[in-house]
Amino acid sequence: MNDQIHGDEHGELGDAEYAEFMELAAQEGFEAEEIEGALGEAGHGPLPVLAVVGRPNVGKSTLVNRIIGRREAVVEDRPGVTRDRVTYEAEWAGRRFKVVDTGGWEQDVLGIDASVAAQAEYAIEAADAVVFVVDATVGATDTDEAVVKLLRRAGKPVVLCANKVDGPSAEADAAMLWSLGLGEPMPVSALHGRGTGDMLDEVLKALPEAPAQRFGTALGGPRRIALIGRPNVGKSSLLNKVAGEERVVVNEMAGTTRDPVDELIELGGVTWKFVDTAGIRKRVHLQEGADYYASLRTAAAVEKAEVAVILIDASESISVQDQRIITMAVEAGRAIVIAYNKWDNLDEERRYYLEREIETELQQIAWAPRVNVSARTGRHMEKLVPAIETALEGWETRVPTGRLNAFLGELVAAHPHPIRGGKQPRILFGTQAGTKPPRFVLFASGFIEAGYRRFVERRLREEFGFEGTPIHISVRVREKRGKKK
Repeated sequence: MNDQIHGDEHGELGDAEYAEFMELAAQEGFEAEEIEGALGEAGHGPLPVLAVVGRPNVGKSTLVNRIIGRREAVVEDRPGVTRDRVTYEAEWAGRRFKVVDTGGWEQDVLGIDASVAAQAEYAIEAADAVVFVVDATVGATDTDEAVVKLLRRAGKPVVLCANKVDGPSAEADAAMLWSLGLGEPMPVSALHGRGTGDMLDEVLKALPEAPAQRFGTALGGPRRIALIGRPNVGKSSLLNKVAGEERVVVNEMAGTTRDPVDELIELGGVTWKFVDTAGIRKRVHLQEGADYYASLRTAAAVEKAEVAVILIDASESISVQDQRIITMAVEAGRAIVIAYNKWDNLDEERRYYLEREIETELQQIAWAPRVNVSARTGRHMEKLVPAIETALEGWETRVPTGRLNAFLGELVAAHPHPIRGGKQPRILFGTQAGTKPPRFVLFASGFIEAGYRRFVERRLREEFGFEGTPIHISVRVREKRGKKK
């Protein structure tokens, strides 16, 4: 048991490698605590996920901004303001976690209860714990009761947040929410910050140290693949083609798929678990809301997956929405494969322009394996599995510390960091503290510029592969202290 804890503290460094690394650090004048902190941060696995749910206008986005410590989730008086992103990283009392914001989107056509329930379901599915926000000044409504039923069914830990409690006089309103049967309501004013610290303490008790989803466990369960992409790009058609049968409904109308469908499919002699994440039913005047649901669904699926296969419609120009989806998968740290669908519809001119678009618009993921497919005809489907396997291999690759430092030494000698302000910062040594995705910690004598970090990442890829995976590089600068003799 102790060995296990020992290993977790040091990221993925074994005892011998860790001892050798600490000796190197001491020679360069780094304190043991600095090193431990850096390794612990970079060596973490996937972060636990907290979903913030509740009906519109109860202050969810204001609370999310309070939790993440900055104004990022859009806050407006009207319900259903569209956001580009729905997941954020947060930290409280030294613990990091992800927050999924389900800012209220009211769909009158579906009825408010249905729209709140749909959002809550997507978010709860991906979450390890839930903050359920209720407006204490209004009290529990029928919609709130409907969300409570969902939460009970899901069986996830819940922290009940009684929002808009701006002073002691309103605390009686919060106490009324005991009637929901979810335990003690935490009185909070998301707007003024009152009570949010106590609420976050409860959140940390509810969140696991690490997410329940363990990838590549000893049980050897099927690898999980999320098919993601904007609506009507052919995700359901692709799933049916790889399955060799009609597993999911395919319709010309964008967003036929409503519930995420997990399919066990055998390909290349291996069983994979495909998660179909097509958008929801879309009506023209509800475009904003449907897009918002789609990003919630995508975020939920990506959190559960190891590989994101991102479908792009090759017959159309690469859109801002395509780029957002790619960014979401990269930020989530998943292995990535890009599949250009509807390839059979392309003429020579479109192919030429597509290649130019890929060079300019998708330069940031030039490392991702690419397959040109047709979900309709089945063209090049056999290339999908090798691409997925390549991406997983890159995602799980680890470079031993000795080999990494030999590489860094040669790199710094051949291409030193530019001199800034009369000083030349140097990368002194480093280690790979984690995998899935690969996470490196570099220790330096001064601030390392973003351009030089990108250069180091590019050379790491050239030297060690890492095809199909994002790479995280954090740099720790040696603190100024008296010279050690």
